[in-house]
Amino acid sequence: MTSTPSVTSLLDSAVTALGGRRRDGQVRMASAVAHAIDTGEHLAVQAGTGTGKSLAYLIPSIRHAIVSGRTVVVSTATIALQRQLIERDLPRVAAALAGPLGREPTFAILKGRGNYLCLNKIHSGTAEEPASELFDAFELSRTGREVTRLREWTSDTETGDRDDLTPGVSDRSWRQVSVSARECLGAGNCSYADDCFAERARRASGQVDVVVTNHALLAIDATSPANILPEHDVVVIDEAHELVDRITSVATAELSGAGITLVARRCGKLLDDETTDALLGAAEMLDGLLTELPPREWTRLPSGVPETLASLRDRLWLARNEIGPVRMPGSGGADESAAARSAALTSLEDAHDTVVRLLGAFDNPDESKRRDVVWVAHDRVGSDTRAILRIAPLSVGGLLRASLFADATVVLTSATLTIGGNFDALAATWGLPAAGRRDTDGADPQSEAPPVADIGAMAHGAPAPADNAPPRWRGLDAGSPFDYPKSAILYVARHLPRPGRDAIAEQTLDELAGLVTAADGRTLGLFSSMRAAREAAEAIRTRCDQPVLCQGEDTTAALVKKFADDPQTCLFGTLSLWQGVDVPGASCSLVVIDRIPFPRPDDPLLTARQRAVEARGGNGFLTVAANHAALLLAQGAGRLLRSTDDRGVVAVLDSRLATAGYGGYLLASLPPFWRTTDGDLVRSALGRLAEIPYG
Repeated sequence: MTSTPSVTSLLDSAVTALGGRRRDGQVRMASAVAHAIDTGEHLAVQAGTGTGKSLAYLIPSIRHAIVSGRTVVVSTATIALQRQLIERDLPRVAAALAGPLGREPTFAILKGRGNYLCLNKIHSGTAEEPASELFDAFELSRTGREVTRLREWTSDTETGDRDDLTPGVSDRSWRQVSVSARECLGAGNCSYADDCFAERARRASGQVDVVVTNHALLAIDATSPANILPEHDVVVIDEAHELVDRITSVATAELSGAGITLVARRCGKLLDDETTDALLGAAEMLDGLLTELPPREWTRLPSGVPETLASLRDRLWLARNEIGPVRMPGSGGADESAAARSAALTSLEDAHDTVVRLLGAFDNPDESKRRDVVWVAHDRVGSDTRAILRIAPLSVGGLLRASLFADATVVLTSATLTIGGNFDALAATWGLPAAGRRDTDGADPQSEAPPVADIGAMAHGAPAPADNAPPRWRGLDAGSPFDYPKSAILYVARHLPRPGRDAIAEQTLDELAGLVTAADGRTLGLFSSMRAAREAAEAIRTRCDQPVLCQGEDTTAALVKKFADDPQTCLFGTLSLWQGVDVPGASCSLVVIDRIPFPRPDDPLLTARQRAVEARGGNGFLTVAANHAALLLAQGAGRLLRSTDDRGVVAVLDSRLATAGYGGYLLASLPPFWRTTDGDLVRSALGRLAEIPYG
């Protein structure tokens, strides 16, 4: 039997077949991923734009799947990257490797159950209809039309996947034809199990070499006693800088009067009038209580809250017991009311569990040792303000360490993983403390094989550390094809006043106008808030001749396209532009960052995490606030150079980056651009770039 080609050989075959060229950083990364899989040692890889990181982790992952017969899971944060992997990267790589590997590698995409049509909900006629008093006539009519189209689509679609529906529908309409994992009757109880779109996707995922999923489903799999993902021993996490936020989001629960009212309505005729009225009364009491309380973190349960929550808990459980278990006929198929009953029970149990979690959140008198953070938020819903009680985990590192890192070899990669010059800050949030790090930064890991004793301790490629020993991991910066000092300037406007909480200073607006004029447009403006983005857009429209687009004036995709198509156009916006814009060429020659993106001082979750660090003797500001800012700064600055031919300037209009003590720490998180505080020099450089013919 012929041996399987090496990772570097397969990488060369794929690169040649795809018409690319060998990249040193890509080879380093692919070798490091192969080494991690072989030894069971976790790996964090920073791979800058243009490195070709997707290919660098797909090749060793596919090779491992072919040799071992086990599935590899690839998790991404965004739908865009999921689609890129499934629709472009994996088909091309599979075709390129079919010859060297002796067969074409297989792959599939797996999403949460709520992303697929539920045939039982559609055909049983139990789809919930929105209450007329909650929605206006136009919304009801629109929802009705969309649900009708979804029912018709059922007979045409092969996947039942929401992302395959064009044009899309509102969330409200989709909820009428889908169920969550907890609402699902289960394959053994559903008449449509054989044809179920979600079950088909799950069955397919267990028979392929590579399964592409998302961080949210990865989180659910890690926290659920049921195995959602197929059996696997290797996980690759792309866009790993977003992992903690996505896991936190999945583990965050909320409670509100409107939410309890919706639960009561979802139960419909399954409850008697007295029980329904009791639930609606509890919802009214909760809403009245939360509305009177200011939006802020709770360090203890305020007066009146324990009694209100305890009453709500008891009423929810009473309603749950009144409905009883989902009844199935003896034949094993679901009756027409089973889906509605299951949805009602799930809503009641979720709300009940959230109340119980809230009541127990303050049991430990030491705030730094509490598992959860609780706060009241006042959210805008249309023209109304709704008071919502939220509870989120103080940290997800322990969860990840006990589940994700204990059960598989994990490769975490992104263009921005080093903060302050190393991987330790992000690794700690993942549950990988510095004590478990093996320093090989920048070296070829394959030249540093672990001792024989370490290899002998591995089973199926997964780490087997000593009891209570931190997971072993390495960090590798695979480099970038960009010559940063020659391609870009980092300009810090040291002379400007420190940004305040009020309007943007006139001096700062003058500075921005001068930069935009010098660049002749071609500016991506990244702002810390939509208020600031709109204010700057209006100011530049009156001071400069170049057209300015502002986020919110059209869809983000449409705005980015207009920005890319017209080199004189500027685009101003906030968070999604910091991470989601890929515009190579002269249209983006200047990236302006209005201020260091520290988290809001009233962000309850980050504030609580900062306090917890300080309670353990650490520097809460650097560990939480500065690291948050450093990561976003790196993401924002990364919008400038998207190809090796790009040139330009990143301008930071926050003087603190040059004058504050933490400035050096933040600067160490950015690419090694050529740095200056000389505005005249920068404007001259932008003027020369603007004279280069576009295209």
